[in-house]
Amino acid sequence: MSIWEYANPKKFMQTSAWALPWAVGLTVILLVTGLVWGFFFTPDDYKQGSTVKIIYLHVPSAMMAINAWVMMLVTSLIWIIRRHHVSALAAKAAAPVGLTFTLIALVTGALWGQPMWGTWWAWDPRLTSFLILTLFYCGYMALWAAVEDPDTAADLTSILCLVGSVFALLSRYAVNFWNQGLHQGASLSLDKEENVSDVFWLPLLVCIAGFVLLFVTMVLLRTRTEIRARRLKALLARERVA
Repeated sequence: MSIWEYANPKKFMQTSAWALPWAVGLTVILLVTGLVWGFFFTPDDYKQGSTVKIIYLHVPSAMMAINAWVMMLVTSLIWIIRRHHVSALAAKAAAPVGLTFTLIALVTGALWGQPMWGTWWAWDPRLTSFLILTLFYCGYMALWAAVEDPDTAADLTSILCLVGSVFALLSRYAVNFWNQGLHQGASLSLDKEENVSDVFWLPLLVCIAGFVLLFVTMVLLRTRTEIRARRLKALLARERVA
């Protein structure tokens, strides 16, 4: 079976209809387990106190904000190269979900930064690049809404996605590029000295898995909605012609 079969809207709708109940169920299980475990069954940090527990929202949402843009980049490239409409619609569907994750990351980061840094915001390299990524999300969505022809909109937003990928990369690796700045390094690392303690690490992994599945679930739902909306628009156009 080739992955390109799912470029067929009918095939995508059939497969996603089968996958969605499983995705929803696993999302609920993982999110409830991870958040309850993290917020109620882990100790306070000896330095950060109870504020450390914001990582169970901040870290997964920040990761998915960046990875959502990467997913949009891949599907945009597929559209540019192969002209598969489902890929363009999937990119369009992912944008509001990615923006939501980005806003969650910014808000939770501010809530953590105020008691830890003494300020709600700092022009730190990662924070600044993350803010710019947020603006690219807004611009991407606005461009889809502004261009009436869907194929032209897909072309223009794909180009915008390519440009915005620079800031997605900066958001992910800004701490490595610039040593100065308030933002800490990665909470999850192969280096045991940099990794968070296992008591926080294990529930964090569950939360990350839950956020990944939440993203997949929301993108599947929104892509199905976009496909139905395009079908409805095509039927209405035919009726007007007839």
